[in-house]
Amino acid sequence: MHIDTPCHGHAPMGSPRTGEARARTGPPAGTSSRGRRAVALLAVAAALVGGLGCTDPGSAGGSTTSEPSAADTTAADPGGVATTAPAPPPVPGPLPVSLPVPPPAGEPGADYLTRVIDLLIVAPEADEEGYERELFGSGWIDADGDRCDTRAEVLIEESISLAQVDAFGCGVVEGDWVSVYDGVETTNPGDLDIDHVVALGEAWRSGASGWDEATRLAFANDLDHPDALIAVSASSNRSKGDRDPAEWQPPSEESWCRYVGTWVEVKARWALTADQAEVEVLRDMAAAC
Repeated sequence: MHIDTPCHGHAPMGSPRTGEARARTGPPAGTSSRGRRAVALLAVAAALVGGLGCTDPGSAGGSTTSEPSAADTTAADPGGVATTAPAPPPVPGPLPVSLPVPPPAGEPGADYLTRVIDLLIVAPEADEEGYERELFGSGWIDADGDRCDTRAEVLIEESISLAQVDAFGCGVVEGDWVSVYDGVETTNPGDLDIDHVVALGEAWRSGASGWDEATRLAFANDLDHPDALIAVSASSNRSKGDRDPAEWQPPSEESWCRYVGTWVEVKARWALTADQAEVEVLRDMAAAC
Protein backbone atom coordinates (compact mmCIF):
# COMPACT_ATOMS: atom_id res chain seq x y z
CA MET A 1 0.00 0.00 0.00
CA HIS A 2 1.32 3.41 -0.92
CA ILE A 3 0.83 6.12 1.71
CA ASP A 4 -0.17 9.35 -0.02
CA THR A 5 2.39 11.66 1.57
CA PRO A 6 4.12 13.46 -1.31
CA CYS A 7 6.48 15.21 1.09
CA HIS A 8 7.27 13.62 4.44
CA GLY A 9 6.47 15.96 7.31
CA HIS A 10 3.65 17.65 5.48
CA ALA A 11 1.15 16.98 8.11
CA PRO A 12 -2.73 17.33 9.38
CA MET A 13 -5.50 19.38 7.79
CA GLY A 14 -7.71 22.18 6.80
CA SER A 15 -11.10 23.38 7.90
CA PRO A 16 -14.35 23.28 5.94
CA ARG A 17 -14.45 25.98 3.30
CA THR A 18 -15.87 29.37 4.22
CA GLY A 19 -15.64 30.72 0.70
CA GLU A 20 -13.35 33.55 1.82
CA ALA A 21 -9.96 34.23 0.31
CA ARG A 22 -7.34 33.82 3.04
CA ALA A 23 -4.97 36.72 3.58
CA ARG A 24 -1.34 36.25 4.56
CA THR A 25 1.49 38.27 6.01
CA GLY A 26 5.01 38.70 4.70
CA PRO A 27 6.30 39.69 1.29
CA PRO A 28 4.95 36.93 -1.04
CA ALA A 29 2.85 38.77 -3.56
CA GLY A 30 -0.49 37.71 -4.98
CA THR A 31 -3.58 36.07 -3.64
CA SER A 32 -4.38 32.44 -2.94
CA SER A 33 -4.46 30.40 -6.12
CA ARG A 34 -6.95 27.67 -5.19
CA GLY A 35 -9.00 28.84 -8.15
CA ARG A 36 -6.09 29.17 -10.54
CA ARG A 37 -4.70 26.61 -12.93
CA ALA A 38 -2.80 23.82 -11.21
CA VAL A 39 0.06 24.37 -13.63
CA ALA A 40 0.65 27.87 -14.95
CA LEU A 41 2.49 26.91 -18.14
CA LEU A 42 2.86 23.66 -20.01
CA ALA A 43 6.50 24.50 -20.62
CA VAL A 44 7.05 25.18 -16.93
CA ALA A 45 5.24 21.97 -16.02
CA ALA A 46 7.43 19.93 -18.33
CA ALA A 47 10.57 21.61 -17.00
CA LEU A 48 9.51 21.00 -13.41
CA VAL A 49 9.02 17.27 -13.83
CA GLY A 50 11.78 15.78 -11.72
CA GLY A 51 13.26 19.21 -11.09
CA LEU A 52 11.73 20.22 -7.77
CA GLY A 53 12.05 18.31 -4.54
CA CYS A 54 10.18 18.43 -1.28
CA THR A 55 10.79 21.08 1.31
CA ASP A 56 13.00 20.15 4.24
CA PRO A 57 10.61 18.58 6.77
CA GLY A 58 12.36 20.52 9.50
CA SER A 59 11.15 23.87 8.20
CA ALA A 60 7.53 24.79 8.90
CA GLY A 61 5.57 24.98 5.67
CA GLY A 62 8.71 25.23 3.54
CA SER A 63 9.24 27.27 0.41
CA THR A 64 9.98 26.67 -3.20
CA THR A 65 11.98 28.74 -5.66
CA SER A 66 9.55 30.15 -8.20
CA GLU A 67 9.85 29.88 -11.93
CA PRO A 68 9.34 32.99 -14.09
CA SER A 69 5.89 33.24 -15.60
CA ALA A 70 5.23 33.94 -19.26
CA ALA A 71 4.15 37.46 -18.38
CA ASP A 72 7.60 38.14 -16.90
CA THR A 73 9.56 36.63 -19.78
CA THR A 74 10.94 39.20 -22.21
CA ALA A 75 13.34 39.16 -25.11
CA ALA A 76 15.31 41.98 -26.70
CA ASP A 77 14.88 42.64 -30.42
CA PRO A 78 17.84 43.78 -32.55
CA GLY A 79 17.00 47.41 -31.72
CA GLY A 80 17.37 46.78 -28.03
CA VAL A 81 13.63 47.04 -27.23
CA ALA A 82 12.27 44.41 -24.86
CA THR A 83 9.31 42.49 -26.24
CA THR A 84 6.94 40.07 -24.53
CA ALA A 85 7.64 36.41 -25.22
CA PRO A 86 5.03 34.45 -27.23
CA ALA A 87 2.15 32.88 -25.35
CA PRO A 88 2.80 29.31 -24.13
CA PRO A 89 0.88 26.31 -25.48
CA PRO A 90 -2.28 25.17 -23.65
CA VAL A 91 -1.82 23.79 -20.15
CA PRO A 92 -2.69 20.21 -19.25
CA GLY A 93 -5.70 19.67 -17.07
CA PRO A 94 -8.93 17.76 -16.54
CA LEU A 95 -11.25 16.93 -19.39
CA PRO A 96 -14.13 19.36 -20.04
CA VAL A 97 -16.73 17.24 -18.27
CA SER A 98 -20.01 19.05 -17.54
CA LEU A 99 -20.87 18.43 -13.89
CA PRO A 100 -24.38 19.01 -12.54
CA VAL A 101 -24.95 22.40 -10.95
CA PRO A 102 -23.99 22.00 -7.26
CA PRO A 103 -26.21 23.23 -4.44
CA PRO A 104 -25.81 26.96 -3.74
CA ALA A 105 -24.51 26.50 -0.21
CA GLY A 106 -23.71 23.86 2.36
CA GLU A 107 -22.81 20.23 1.83
CA PRO A 108 -23.79 18.51 -1.45
CA GLY A 109 -27.06 16.59 -1.23
CA ALA A 110 -27.93 13.05 -2.28
CA ASP A 111 -29.52 14.11 -5.58
CA TYR A 112 -26.48 16.06 -6.74
CA LEU A 113 -24.03 13.35 -5.62
CA THR A 114 -26.04 10.63 -7.35
CA ARG A 115 -25.99 12.55 -10.63
CA VAL A 116 -22.21 12.95 -10.45
CA ILE A 117 -21.76 9.27 -9.55
CA ASP A 118 -23.75 8.46 -12.69
CA LEU A 119 -21.03 10.24 -14.72
CA LEU A 120 -18.28 7.93 -13.48
CA ILE A 121 -16.70 5.44 -15.84
CA VAL A 122 -17.20 2.06 -14.15
CA ALA A 123 -14.36 -0.37 -14.88
CA PRO A 124 -12.21 -2.84 -12.97
CA GLU A 125 -9.27 -1.23 -11.21
CA ALA A 126 -5.89 -1.85 -12.80
CA ASP A 127 -2.89 -3.02 -10.81
CA GLU A 128 -0.05 -0.80 -9.60
CA GLU A 129 2.56 -2.11 -11.99
CA GLY A 130 4.99 0.68 -12.80
CA TYR A 131 3.64 3.14 -10.21
CA GLU A 132 6.11 5.48 -8.51
CA ARG A 133 5.33 8.73 -6.69
CA GLU A 134 7.95 10.54 -8.80
CA LEU A 135 5.87 9.91 -11.93
CA PHE A 136 3.58 12.68 -10.63
CA GLY A 137 6.50 15.06 -10.08
CA SER A 138 9.18 15.07 -7.41
CA GLY A 139 7.40 17.52 -5.09
CA TRP A 140 5.09 20.49 -4.76
CA ILE A 141 5.46 23.21 -7.39
CA ASP A 142 4.95 26.98 -7.44
CA ALA A 143 2.65 27.12 -10.46
CA ASP A 144 1.88 30.84 -10.41
CA GLY A 145 5.32 32.17 -9.46
CA ASP A 146 4.28 33.86 -6.21
CA ARG A 147 6.89 31.92 -4.17
CA CYS A 148 4.16 29.83 -2.52
CA ASP A 149 4.20 26.17 -3.51
CA THR A 150 1.09 24.02 -3.60
CA ARG A 151 1.43 22.96 0.03
CA ALA A 152 1.68 26.58 1.20
CA GLU A 153 -1.28 27.63 -0.95
CA VAL A 154 -3.48 24.97 0.68
CA LEU A 155 -2.35 25.84 4.21
CA ILE A 156 -2.96 29.56 3.65
CA GLU A 157 -6.37 28.94 2.12
CA GLU A 158 -7.56 26.59 4.83
CA SER A 159 -6.36 28.41 7.92
CA ILE A 160 -9.38 29.69 9.85
CA SER A 161 -7.37 32.67 11.06
CA LEU A 162 -4.81 34.74 9.15
CA ALA A 163 -1.98 32.35 8.27
CA GLN A 164 1.44 33.63 9.35
CA VAL A 165 4.08 33.43 6.62
CA ASP A 166 7.82 33.96 7.03
CA ALA A 167 9.42 37.13 5.69
CA PHE A 168 11.86 35.44 3.34
CA GLY A 169 9.75 33.13 1.22
CA CYS A 170 6.41 31.45 1.69
CA GLY A 171 6.99 29.20 4.67
CA VAL A 172 3.73 28.99 6.60
CA VAL A 173 4.71 29.12 10.27
CA GLU A 174 1.40 29.39 12.12
CA GLY A 175 -2.37 29.38 11.62
CA ASP A 176 -5.52 27.62 12.83
CA TRP A 177 -6.59 24.41 11.15
CA VAL A 178 -9.19 21.71 11.75
CA SER A 179 -8.68 18.33 10.09
CA VAL A 180 -11.93 17.57 8.31
CA TYR A 181 -11.33 13.81 8.40
CA ASP A 182 -11.10 13.50 12.18
CA GLY A 183 -11.68 16.93 13.78
CA VAL A 184 -8.09 17.34 15.02
CA GLU A 185 -7.25 21.01 15.69
CA THR A 186 -3.78 22.52 15.45
CA THR A 187 -1.91 25.80 15.07
CA ASN A 188 1.26 24.09 13.85
CA PRO A 189 1.47 23.46 10.09
CA GLY A 190 4.05 20.78 10.78
CA ASP A 191 1.24 18.64 12.19
CA LEU A 192 -0.47 18.54 8.81
CA ASP A 193 -0.26 16.46 5.65
CA ILE A 194 -1.65 17.76 2.37
CA ASP A 195 -3.85 14.93 1.17
CA HIS A 196 -4.79 14.15 -2.40
CA VAL A 197 -8.40 13.13 -1.75
CA VAL A 198 -8.11 10.84 -4.77
CA ALA A 199 -4.65 9.53 -3.96
CA LEU A 200 -1.98 9.37 -6.63
CA GLY A 201 -1.76 5.58 -6.42
CA GLU A 202 -5.54 5.34 -6.79
CA ALA A 203 -5.40 7.71 -9.77
CA TRP A 204 -2.67 5.58 -11.36
CA ARG A 205 -4.83 2.45 -11.08
CA SER A 206 -7.83 4.38 -12.43
CA GLY A 207 -6.32 5.67 -15.66
CA ALA A 208 -3.47 8.08 -14.83
CA SER A 209 -0.95 5.43 -15.85
CA GLY A 210 -1.80 6.41 -19.43
CA TRP A 211 -1.22 10.15 -18.94
CA ASP A 212 1.88 12.08 -19.91
CA GLU A 213 4.16 13.55 -17.24
CA ALA A 214 2.80 17.10 -17.49
CA THR A 215 -0.78 15.94 -16.94
CA ARG A 216 0.22 13.84 -13.93
CA LEU A 217 2.08 16.85 -12.50
CA ALA A 218 -1.04 18.98 -13.01
CA PHE A 219 -3.19 16.42 -11.20
CA ALA A 220 -0.76 16.21 -8.28
CA ASN A 221 -0.92 20.00 -7.86
CA ASP A 222 -4.61 20.53 -8.72
CA LEU A 223 -5.73 23.79 -7.12
CA ASP A 224 -8.69 24.26 -9.45
CA HIS A 225 -10.97 22.10 -7.33
CA PRO A 226 -11.19 23.64 -3.83
CA ASP A 227 -11.04 20.26 -2.06
CA ALA A 228 -8.91 18.10 -4.37
CA LEU A 229 -6.04 18.84 -1.97
CA ILE A 230 -6.81 19.35 1.71
CA ALA A 231 -4.79 19.75 4.88
CA VAL A 232 -5.49 16.86 7.26
CA SER A 233 -3.97 15.27 10.33
CA ALA A 234 -0.95 13.14 9.56
CA SER A 235 -2.54 10.15 11.28
CA SER A 236 -5.75 10.30 9.22
CA ASN A 237 -3.85 10.77 5.97
CA ARG A 238 -1.62 7.80 6.63
CA SER A 239 -4.57 5.69 7.73
CA LYS A 240 -6.26 6.51 4.43
CA GLY A 241 -3.17 5.83 2.31
CA ASP A 242 -4.21 5.32 -1.31
CA ARG A 243 -7.41 3.44 -0.55
CA ASP A 244 -10.76 4.24 -2.12
CA PRO A 245 -14.10 4.73 -0.28
CA ALA A 246 -14.86 1.00 -0.47
CA GLU A 247 -11.81 0.43 1.74
CA TRP A 248 -11.65 3.58 3.88
CA GLN A 249 -13.97 6.33 5.07
CA PRO A 250 -13.07 9.35 7.23
CA PRO A 251 -13.47 8.67 10.97
CA SER A 252 -15.73 11.73 11.26
CA GLU A 253 -19.02 10.85 9.58
CA GLU A 254 -19.83 14.57 9.45
CA SER A 255 -17.25 14.85 6.66
CA TRP A 256 -18.64 12.03 4.51
CA CYS A 257 -20.83 14.14 2.21
CA ARG A 258 -17.99 16.54 1.46
CA TYR A 259 -15.61 13.63 1.02
CA VAL A 260 -17.90 11.81 -1.42
CA GLY A 261 -18.59 15.04 -3.31
CA THR A 262 -14.90 15.75 -3.77
CA TRP A 263 -14.10 12.16 -4.69
CA VAL A 264 -16.69 11.87 -7.45
CA GLU A 265 -16.06 15.36 -8.84
CA VAL A 266 -12.31 14.78 -9.09
CA LYS A 267 -12.77 11.40 -10.74
CA ALA A 268 -15.36 12.75 -13.18
CA ARG A 269 -13.32 15.85 -14.05
CA TRP A 270 -10.19 13.83 -14.79
CA ALA A 271 -12.05 10.91 -16.46
CA LEU A 272 -10.69 8.44 -13.92
CA THR A 273 -12.49 5.11 -13.63
CA ALA A 274 -14.24 3.70 -10.56
CA ASP A 275 -14.63 0.02 -9.81
CA GLN A 276 -18.01 -1.51 -8.98
CA ALA A 277 -17.38 -1.90 -5.24
CA GLU A 278 -16.25 1.73 -5.04
CA VAL A 279 -19.40 2.95 -6.84
CA GLU A 280 -21.71 0.93 -4.60
CA VAL A 281 -20.16 2.38 -1.43
CA LEU A 282 -20.26 5.89 -2.88
CA ARG A 283 -23.99 5.48 -3.58
CA ASP A 284 -24.62 4.25 -0.04
CA MET A 285 -22.70 7.16 1.47
CA ALA A 286 -24.38 9.67 -0.84
CA ALA A 287 -27.85 8.43 0.09
CA ALA A 288 -27.35 9.70 3.64
CA CYS A 289 -26.49 13.25 2.50
